[in-house]
Amino acid sequence: MIMSVTLTESAADRVRTFLAKRGKGIGLRLGIKTSGCSGLSYMLEFVDALNADDHVFEQYGVKVIVDTKSLVYLDGTQLDFAKEGLNEGFKFTNPNVKDECGCGESFNV
Repeated sequence: MIMSVTLTESAADRVRTFLAKRGKGIGLRLGIKTSGCSGLSYMLEFVDALNADDHVFEQYGVKVIVDTKSLVYLDGTQLDFAKEGLNEGFKFTNPNVKDECGCGESFNV
């Protein structure tokens, strides 16, 4: 079974900008952690070195790194970056989500 996580061009541009400002890093880690009202929440952090259980997905010249445990919950997820009025941020479109909390900060599968 082929699993994947994708980036929109807008998200890739934003990650590339962050990495350039940071001055180092090989990509962006997308993971999950136990949290919030619904059980799981997304985690984003910059990656300087890969771990043995990491899967690397590359689009638009940007690497998204996902560990094996998180990939089960994130398979098929698309990471986007959007500006809506004064707000801007990463948006997750995850086909595995069964329910989200009212504030949109956590989900369950």
